[in-house]
Amino acid sequence: MEGLIMTAQLLLGLSILVGVHEFGHLIAAKAFGMRVEKYSIGFPPKIWGFQYGETEYSFGAIPLGGFVKISGMIDESLDTESLSQEPEEWEFRAKPAWQRLIVMMGGIIVNVITGIIIFVFLVYTNGSSYIPKEELNKHGIVAYQLGQEIGLKTGDVILKVNGKDYERFSDLRSMEVLFSDQPSYRVQREDSIFDIQFPEGFLNKLTDKKYKDQFIAFRYFYEVGEVSTGSEADKGGLLAGDKIISVNNQPTIYFDQLKEILTANTDKDVVATVKRADNNMETLTFHVTPDGTIGFYPNPLINYMHDEFSFGESIPIGTAQAFNVVWANIKGLGKIFSGDVAVSKSLSGPIRIAQMFGGTWDWNKFWNMTGLLSMVLAFMNFLPIPALDGGHVVFLTYEIVSGQKPSDKFLENAQKVGMVILLSLMVFAFFNDIIQSFT
Repeated sequence: MEGLIMTAQLLLGLSILVGVHEFGHLIAAKAFGMRVEKYSIGFPPKIWGFQYGETEYSFGAIPLGGFVKISGMIDESLDTESLSQEPEEWEFRAKPAWQRLIVMMGGIIVNVITGIIIFVFLVYTNGSSYIPKEELNKHGIVAYQLGQEIGLKTGDVILKVNGKDYERFSDLRSMEVLFSDQPSYRVQREDSIFDIQFPEGFLNKLTDKKYKDQFIAFRYFYEVGEVSTGSEADKGGLLAGDKIISVNNQPTIYFDQLKEILTANTDKDVVATVKRADNNMETLTFHVTPDGTIGFYPNPLINYMHDEFSFGESIPIGTAQAFNVVWANIKGLGKIFSGDVAVSKSLSGPIRIAQMFGGTWDWNKFWNMTGLLSMVLAFMNFLPIPALDGGHVVFLTYEIVSGQKPSDKFLENAQKVGMVILLSLMVFAFFNDIIQSFT
């Protein structure tokens, strides 16, 4: 069931984004009097369609893309039969270069606008909930395997990031920090203050699936939330609102302490001291499952900050969030070329993107992922690769600057090269997803 929900969210998100992207090309072409023969969400074979005016609108059976067919344009269809004749006034090739440039930028522009609109409405609807620095530093951080590798310890207080102050816990793991040239934390441990530099190659580990959630987390007091019916916690008499003070005479006032002790006692009985909601103390015995749990959900005792924004305030905040996605992709691409991040760890295909949507239908998460993908799609399409919009933009910019149009034969061959590159990347991404799923 989870797989179906992941797939459905991916296909719906892609259909929306491809639809608006191709609509950007279509509306720009029609605005300049170009004939648009086809508009398709999905690739052939055609499932359903209709004719409206000069344009056929349709849905294709292969949902991982779409296209518009503009008369007189060398595109992925490689339909070049009419190019040997004089161009008609309604053809793409008959229009001035600046108009053709706007048409090619139309999809990118609409994807950017879509991403901004989504992020603005998410900010306006949800506001912003976060753990402020002051709350985080009451208890410090939890250092997991990767955090320990760079020298962090559970309970450390992080004072600065890259030599600068910060506002919230999420700033510690932001792309702006991790993609900087020399990421560092200023740390207070008891009475000592010192800097920890991230070692070379650390980002490559951080993006490795097997190290997911193995860097740092915030430390918090907790109480027992929902107790799963029939679980070991339920059998042992644990109640919602209880506080587990110790297990096997080891303190467990922080949730990470409890997790560590339970993990060390899998498939064994443990004795816990529990403080009830009425402040009475009781001793309970639980059997720890093989996966290191007893069967309850913790209720973190954290003072979250929550900011609400007016629609006017949401516009610059949402816009900044949208363009932060582009900036992160630019820096990430730089890290790939520099060798700091392996391509196999950073290039996601449809399987991993579907997994990012998740196996439960959460509209907030869906729209957040769709907004993110809209900005990523705009960025990727702007890359100067033939067959992508960015490749067309390069050739048209050359034509505008030099006054000389590349030959149709050159454009046709460039399109073929670009398609080979794109198909190779798609095949690599797909099989990389499969390989990463088993590692």
